[in-house]
Amino acid sequence: MRKIKKPVDPNYLECPIRNVIEKFGDKWSLLVLYHLDVHGTMRFNSIHRDMADCSQKMLSQTLKRLEQLYLISRRLYPEVPPRVEYGLTETGKSLMPHIKSLIDWAKAYAAEMTSI
Repeated sequence: MRKIKKPVDPNYLECPIRNVIEKFGDKWSLLVLYHLDVHGTMRFNSIHRDMADCSQKMLSQTLKRLEQLYLISRRLYPEVPPRVEYGLTETGKSLMPHIKSLIDWAKAYAAEMTSI
C-alpha cells in the first residue's frame, strides 16, 4: 500500500504545545526531571537505580537530550574513575512547578484515568 501524504498546516508545525511535548514529553524525560528535582544532584547509577525499568541506554539518551535542551547540566570531575553528576539548570528548575501541577492532577484523577 502507498501512503498518501497530506499537506500539513504550517501553524500546526509551529504549535508550542506540539513542540514542547516533542522535546521532553516522552516517558523517561519527565521522570528524570522529577528525580533530579526531588533528590538534587545525582549520579547516573543513582538515577538508574530509581528508574529500574529504564534501560541504561535509554537513560543515557534521555540525559543527553535533556542536556541539549538546557534542562539539566552534566558535570564531569577529572578523577579516576571519572565521576559525572547531573542536576537541574535554572531553566529546568523553572519547569518543575508545571510538572508538579501535572503530577498533582494525575494523582487526583488517577482512578478515573485507569478505569478507562
